Amino acid sequence: MLILGIETATAQVGCAIGAHQGVLASFHAAKGRRHAETLVPAIDFTCRQAGIELTDIGAVAADVGPGLFTGLRVGVITAKAMATALRIPVIGVSSLDLLAFPVRWTSRRIVSVVDAARGEVFYGFYRQVPGGVQRLSEHRVGRPDELCSEILATGEECLAVGDGALRYADELQELIKVDIGDAGAAYPSAGSLVQLAHARALREEFVNPWELAPVYLRKADAEINWQTRER
Repeated sequence: MLILGIETATAQVGCAIGAHQGVLASFHAAKGRRHAETLVPAIDFTCRQAGIELTDIGAVAADVGPGLFTGLRVGVITAKAMATALRIPVIGVSSLDLLAFPVRWTSRRIVSVVDAARGEVFYGFYRQVPGGVQRLSEHRVGRPDELCSEILATGEECLAVGDGALRYADELQELIKVDIGDAGAAYPSAGSLVQLAHARALREEFVNPWELAPVYLRKADAEINWQTRER
């Protein structure tokens, strides 16, 4: 089964196409947060590079967050629209799962950290298991100092990855047992999305397009600002 992966949860826009043999083609761009303008041409480009038509795709996978509000909406709405038009199922995967997956070979506890803006981060803890990673905590949103306190409480050596880890590297590196992933691990990868989605497809862990929903963890900035004005 060919799977189209759509990744828009962070500042990066990405898409990839793959199957059991791996990723056939992919596209990533992380400049200007022009998610809506970039995504559809990127999908067309990736299909052409893979030598396939949209009608060849058997499922659509989307990063459902947590992440940036506008980017998440663009990706999820596009995934739902395409799946509905093609009459194929969808698979939702967490952005924090996607950050942890490429560093699954480490023996350290993995901390996935997405920059949530407004001085906060989205984060989750993982560890290596045969064939992938296991989530150890619920996804959370909080200040960097709250994340540091949770890392200290584990008493373990940790590897922190994601754009949030890079943004708050100074605070995290004050913790003796924390290393920071490099810039190549800053954003969730559409290639990793296709790989994780393929494993779920084999287990038939699909949802209908209308059931796909983004994970925000907090309200949109516009809604928060409006409620503040009403007080």
